Amino acid sequence: MARSSFAPRAAGSFWPWIGWALFILIVDQLTKTLILGAYRLGDATPITSFFSIVRAHNTGAAFSFLAQAGGWQRWLFTGFGVAAALFIVWQLRAHPGQRLFAFSLSSILGGAVGNVVDRLLHGYVVDFLDFHWAGSHFPAFNVADSAITLGAVCLVLDELLRVRRSR
Repeated sequence: MARSSFAPRAAGSFWPWIGWALFILIVDQLTKTLILGAYRLGDATPITSFFSIVRAHNTGAAFSFLAQAGGWQRWLFTGFGVAAALFIVWQLRAHPGQRLFAFSLSSILGGAVGNVVDRLLHGYVVDFLDFHWAGSHFPAFNVADSAITLGAVCLVLDELLRVRRSR
């Protein structure tokens, strides 16, 4: 009997991973909406001696890469985000049964889409988590960035475990 083209190619369902990405997207956008409503650009509220809630705008990429490039980077990073999202959905559809791999990709997907939404709505990404120590600040970030980082770490872990199993 021929396999339906709509059936996933690996054991497991694609939809829980899309649900996880959607959850990240919703939490990301909700927290950014709260910050935009409660803070003006540059405002900060100290929470501990090393952590503050701030309102920062990032027109660039990670660590404000290309933030001063003149505006074209908005569309470049939006395009990268859309391309990455499409690729990730394709991979999730092909490998939903690989749990750590799918968790990694869906975390990255939720974060990438969250930042794409910001770029489309505002022209910048809203950042608000500010860690600092002795006058030095780590670049402010947000829930989407945290999910992307978590996904990247888990993706590396997944690959290390895969290589270890293949020995």
